[in-house]
Formats: sequence, C-alpha cells, structure tokens
Amino acid sequence: MLTISQLAGYAGVTVRAVRHYHQVGLLPEPERDASGYRRYGAKAVVSLIRIRVLANAGVPLSQIAQMLDADASTFAESVQRIDRHLLDEIARLEASRQQIARLTAGDSLALPPQVVGYLDRLREIGASPRMVEAERDGWILVAARWPDLIVEWMPAKLAQLDEPRIVRLYQVLSEIFDSDTGGDELLEEAADIMADLAEEAHSAGDVIDDEMQGDLPDLLDALAVETDPRAERLRALMRRRGWSGWTRMERLPERPH
Repeated sequence: MLTISQLAGYAGVTVRAVRHYHQVGLLPEPERDASGYRRYGAKAVVSLIRIRVLANAGVPLSQIAQMLDADASTFAESVQRIDRHLLDEIARLEASRQQIARLTAGDSLALPPQVVGYLDRLREIGASPRMVEAERDGWILVAARWPDLIVEWMPAKLAQLDEPRIVRLYQVLSEIFDSDTGGDELLEEAADIMADLAEEAHSAGDVIDDEMQGDLPDLLDALAVETDPRAERLRALMRRRGWSGWTRMERLPERPH
C-alpha cells in the first residue's frame, strides 16, 4: 500500500495534484488507516495515471470522469470531439501569434501592405514621424470601415505624392505638427494649397464618393483635432476660403453680399 507521496511519484504528478483530483471527484479518497494515513492500492495508481494522461492531452477535468467510465465507442467519440476543440483552439492561438508578430512591425498593425507602402512613401517625401503617425491612425479608421475599397484607392493616393504641391503640403503640415506653438503662416500656406487642390478637383468634375457621405469624414476630422488642436484652426481657414474642411471638401454656399 502506498502513501499519497508514493502514489504521486508512481503516476508522475504532484501531491497537490492528487489532492485536487480528490476534491473534484476524479480520484476516490481512501479511508485513513489505524495510524491516521491514507493508503492507496494498485488501482489508484492506474486511475491516477489515466487521469494524468487525459489531463496532459488537454482534456478538461470536467470531462475526464465521464471518459474514465465510458465504453470504447463513447470514449472514441469524446476523443474526436476534444480533438476538434483543440484544432479550433490551435487556429485561434495561431491567429493570435500572427497578430502579436505584427505588433513589432509598427505600421502594419491593422493595415494592409498597400497602406504600409504609402506611409513609407510619405517618409520618403519628408513627412515627419508625427505626420506619418497621424496618417496611419486615419487609415486605420478607413481600413476598419472599408477593408476592400482601401486597396483600390492606394494607387491613386500614391500617384498624388508625385504632385509637388501635395509634397509641399505634407512638409508644411509636418512642420506644424513638430512645432509646439504658433504656425499661423504655415497654417495659411497649408489652407491655400488645400483650397487650390479642392478648386481644381471641383472644376474637373470630381465628385465625392458615396462612401465618403457617411460619418467617417467627421470622425477623421475629429481625429485630426484630437491629434493636434491646431487642426481646428486649419478647418476654419478652409471655411474662409469657401470649403467645408479637408476630409470631405465640399464648396460652401456663397454668402450674400
């Protein structure tokens, strides 16, 4: 007859595990002998080994008791069910690993590769880290709303970065973001460039995509203000020039004289 520590040693588990199996009803707890010790026989060793094997295989303790008493057919069905659950869990964990891996990649978190390439191009034309970060956060919002359309828009967005005025716009905005105070002259210059671009687009008959008629433009404008409160001043300057803002540039009705 074995003591609890000897039983645990035979089965390759801890004494604490044996006591836990007693508590949850997996392993019967023998009566104490005359000396006050619990003694375990060979069947207890066999039962404990079977419990250990099932537990190590990932079988929940709540299901082990049923499997220990099941016939061969029921046992096989239980194993298949548990295996399917483990496969699902493996897939979930693998997806989590991929997301964790993307955390080290910076821009690629929550963004498709095409947008990451666009952000890299912004750095090449002289956009500051804070400017790129603001753009990144904006594209995260867009990607969450239209994950399929965003890939279609990227070629045109990249082509815009070959336009000298847009390059200058990003450089000006970067300088504003990197300055803690002031920037009135730069804000005026940014508003002039944006108003000129809006005027050209309007004259060319470019229309606002139906997708941009929802609440996302307002959310993007709010993001800009949260990133730097001076964005509100830029929006006011755009309104003085006859345009509603920068995300959804719509011509404002002319004021009566």
